Amino acid sequence: MTRVIVYSTALIAFVAATAMTFSAIFIPDWITYDVSSNTGGHFTRKIGLHRSCSYKDGSATCEHFPTKTDCMGDERYFCSMWRSVGFLMSFAAVLELVTIVAYLVIINGGKQKRETGWRILSFLLFLVGIVQCAGMAIVAYVFDNDERFFAGWQLDKSWILCTVSWSIAMLSAAFISLSAFVFPSEGGYELIPSERYNG
Repeated sequence: MTRVIVYSTALIAFVAATAMTFSAIFIPDWITYDVSSNTGGHFTRKIGLHRSCSYKDGSATCEHFPTKTDCMGDERYFCSMWRSVGFLMSFAAVLELVTIVAYLVIINGGKQKRETGWRILSFLLFLVGIVQCAGMAIVAYVFDNDERFFAGWQLDKSWILCTVSWSIAMLSAAFISLSAFVFPSEGGYELIPSERYNG
């Protein structure tokens, strides 16, 4: 029963992390520029993985990002880096869905799966964390080194959601691995399949 509680608790946290990942992918809010003019006007631009949105005095316009201009000439480097982040985050989202399935199989798979399944689960969680961390790091690198992000730009909500998400994945991997050695084996025994129905 102890292992069921461990896996169930970790699953709840990981479902929340997965929701954060999908939010980070679809909400255009990785890097933001916000400025107010002396005349009372207000302008905000938010950049996401696949689109950017500009807000001016209550009106909003969105477009695909990176644009063709962002991918020409000297800008190709930025374009490649940004698209790489999009790929990494999408890959992480797929891995997270696979990991949730693995959680459910292990939790409902009986004593043996709960006692041995931590290895594959920890591996998947660690892989999710590494992929997302790489995406987060690329965005931070571009933000610090690309000339388009001058003073006034800042890393925003989607970047934070990504950071929290991979942190939860890594902590879950560590927690599940530790629990495999700390908690005692589940008590009782299970009948083999042939005896469950013939008994």
